[in-house]
Amino acid sequence: MNTAKRPWLTRNLLILSLVSLTQDAAAELMYPLMPLFLTGVLAAPAIALGAVEGVAELVAGLSKFLAGRASDRIGSKKLISTGYGLAAIGKVFVASAAAWPTVLLGRSIDRVGKGVRSAPRDAMITSAVDQEHFSKALGFHRSADTLGAVLGPIFALIGLSLLNNNVRAVMWWAIVPALLSLLLTLFIKETRKPNRATDTRAKVKLPPTFWKAAIPLIAMSAVNIPDTLLLLRLSQLGVSATNVVLAYIAFNAVYTLSAYPAGIIASRYRPRSVYAAGMLAFGVTYFFIGRFQHDGVLLFVVVAAFGLFPALTDGIGKSIVAHSTPRELHGTAQGVFQSLAGGSILVAGLWAGALWSLGRGHGSLPFTIAGILGVVSAGYLYFDGKRTA
Repeated sequence: MNTAKRPWLTRNLLILSLVSLTQDAAAELMYPLMPLFLTGVLAAPAIALGAVEGVAELVAGLSKFLAGRASDRIGSKKLISTGYGLAAIGKVFVASAAAWPTVLLGRSIDRVGKGVRSAPRDAMITSAVDQEHFSKALGFHRSADTLGAVLGPIFALIGLSLLNNNVRAVMWWAIVPALLSLLLTLFIKETRKPNRATDTRAKVKLPPTFWKAAIPLIAMSAVNIPDTLLLLRLSQLGVSATNVVLAYIAFNAVYTLSAYPAGIIASRYRPRSVYAAGMLAFGVTYFFIGRFQHDGVLLFVVVAAFGLFPALTDGIGKSIVAHSTPRELHGTAQGVFQSLAGGSILVAGLWAGALWSLGRGHGSLPFTIAGILGVVSAGYLYFDGKRTA
């Protein structure tokens, strides 16, 4: 029996990290401008903003489910390349939109692309390393991915400056890094052995350990208000368009610097405790954002600190799911988990957008409620983890 340890920093992990970096640069060039584009250029209401992001996440979730199962059967590379191609097409629809339903269509195509690539990509990463390195490998990938989310808003700021704050013109810039990410997928090597016995029409049979691990995380996603509403809240508090983008850069910088260390910590200790810390960061920062009544340096610091939430939960949640299932079902497990979490985010976008609209355009209430629920979720996850450890 070969007991040699496999390296965690694989060739595919490096390429996939670079692919995600360029794609996130494209996505996050657009993302901080989306509230200004929808509510300003296209004159859409706040609930449309919540619906666009919520439906986009739901569509992504459904495609994650199908792609995850398919990747266990046919391999991952083709699905990954297809996903990045759809993302580029979706961005063209968004940049050319004359009304918000076209943005919804473009975001949905973009998110289908995300769904098609995400579960196969994450399964490719975890299937190539030893179990003890799941969190570390996924954390490294999240850091590289989010470095793109730092670069994207910087490009957006440069574009706004050069193009006299022409939001639509700047959004067209996102097509270049989106196409680059697609080209880089050509260098990925298929390493997962397809499980031809897995019929995509068959009933999904994931072990009870998966459901025990995934259900609490899925439920907590229902309080995760889409970030576009956070950016709209900043604008409501008097933050200028430039400072909104700067705050988003600070958020992603904290995310980038924290995701890989979080993965190392989770590899050595309890991933659920790291996830609970992320939910605590979410709850505290969202509560303060909900209670702020004006712009200020403290608000900027709180938004930056919010970057700890995805850093401590995104890759860690995927690692928890990978630990709960056998390797031959990693794609299916990631697909089911991410699709159900996407449905929960749709719920979050709709209830938060509805409360915002009912409050006559005041965003304090949904953020305050989400903050309180986030702290409660962190406490539940931490103490339940200690009880079942």
